[in-house]
Amino acid sequence: MERVDAIRNIVQDSLVRLEQTHVAREVALPLSRQVIHACAAAIRAAHRHEYQESNQLLREAHKHLQNIQSALVDHSEIYFTGYVSDAQKEFAEAHATLAFLSESPLPGPRELHIEVPSYLNGLAEAASELRRTILDALRKDDVARCEGWMAIMDEIYSFLVTVDYPEAITGGLRRTTDQLRGVLERTRGDLTLALRQRSLEEKLAQFQNNVSKGMTPLNDS
Repeated sequence: MERVDAIRNIVQDSLVRLEQTHVAREVALPLSRQVIHACAAAIRAAHRHEYQESNQLLREAHKHLQNIQSALVDHSEIYFTGYVSDAQKEFAEAHATLAFLSESPLPGPRELHIEVPSYLNGLAEAASELRRTILDALRKDDVARCEGWMAIMDEIYSFLVTVDYPEAITGGLRRTTDQLRGVLERTRGDLTLALRQRSLEEKLAQFQNNVSKGMTPLNDS
């Protein structure tokens, strides 16, 4: 009888714990979605050069992340699941994108109070976001800024490709880095093509100018 009572008590205690975990999850899951939504809006605002709005959206996202951490303080089994990591990754991506586009200091994972794997994956995705910025600048013939952003993409990729730890530790960073490599190669190809076309146009314009200067008016006969 005592053994049966012991089993019943253990099971009941386990069910209480599971219910507490379930309640915490139900609080954290919608908050993580709000973080992702706010960060996506912050990235769009940064691309529109609306940096104040982007910062405001990131402050909202930060509050949601703080609430997630409070809800999961006793539930690490949930805190380290995918949806919390995804929210932190989007938060890092949005902050990095804003920093690159506004030419402001890049915050690190300690400043953002997020886990390192989430931060590095977000940094890689922010570098990929620069492709959009570069293509927009190419359409405006702003080659100098394109080269600066390409340098940032190159630097981030060169660092991330050296991170050699198991995927379970890095949160799938190798896959994210491989995706960045593909974006980087396509963007470099687009930029190279644009530079060649620009050089060709300049040479053609110079040739036409030289021909124009060398022409003499025809004599009436």
